[in-house]
Amino acid sequence: MATNRINPDHRDAIVILARAGYGARGIVYLLVGGLAALAVLGQGGQTTGSRGALERIMLAPLGDLLLGIMVVGLLGFGLWRAIQAVKDADHHGTAAKGIVIRSGLFVSAITHTMLAVFAASLIFTLGGSSGGSEGGSKDMATWLISQSFGRWLLAGVGIALAGVGVAHVIKAVKTKFDRHFDMPKPVQYWAYPVCRFGLIIRGLVFVLVGSFFIMAAYQLDPDEAGGIAEVFSTLRNQAFGQFLLALVALGLFAFGIYSMLEAVYRRINP
Repeated sequence: MATNRINPDHRDAIVILARAGYGARGIVYLLVGGLAALAVLGQGGQTTGSRGALERIMLAPLGDLLLGIMVVGLLGFGLWRAIQAVKDADHHGTAAKGIVIRSGLFVSAITHTMLAVFAASLIFTLGGSSGGSEGGSKDMATWLISQSFGRWLLAGVGIALAGVGVAHVIKAVKTKFDRHFDMPKPVQYWAYPVCRFGLIIRGLVFVLVGSFFIMAAYQLDPDEAGGIAEVFSTLRNQAFGQFLLALVALGLFAFGIYSMLEAVYRRINP
């Protein structure tokens, strides 16, 4: 008889890769938030996105080895995100809200796979290949807009990203992430406020990134698309820009802690 059950060995491998993926994502956000915070304080950091963070890893001692580990983790995270989106591992359902969240998960699978490819390119070119932290978003927008119905695909990605951002904020306010955690009570006391703060800030960042993609679709200009680096640039030019930068930097660092906690305590059921 046919069965939908995953082979136990495959299941264990997926769980390991998913946890490694959450850890890799956590490291990226710890670096992004930490570097931005140092920049705000004038301590030699920089406001950068995920690609810029990976480039900084390459400059560290044994950087190629560390980056190789990140490649495996990011590929594992891309695989897990795809499983979450296609198999609905977290039971979001097929209603409109569930479809938006699952679409966002699928976009996350693509972006983290692209990030893994970028990290691998840094290793094989000995750090010589760098498209900048904004390159990933613009590259994706350029590819999408060149496809049939490209404008609508680009707008769809923007809506999915913005929807995931709103879902992050709701998840934080209502503590919905609790159902995915198997975390001891003493850890919850300090971890949950950090998780809420990180989710809210990352959610707002996602809403901004989604709006960049929607604007790129409206203007048929992939250069309008952007990622975290463009969010930092936009905030810097606002009133109270330094305060906003510091708030977002701390929030993304908190989201990095949240991801590391997911690597340890999240329930993962392929």
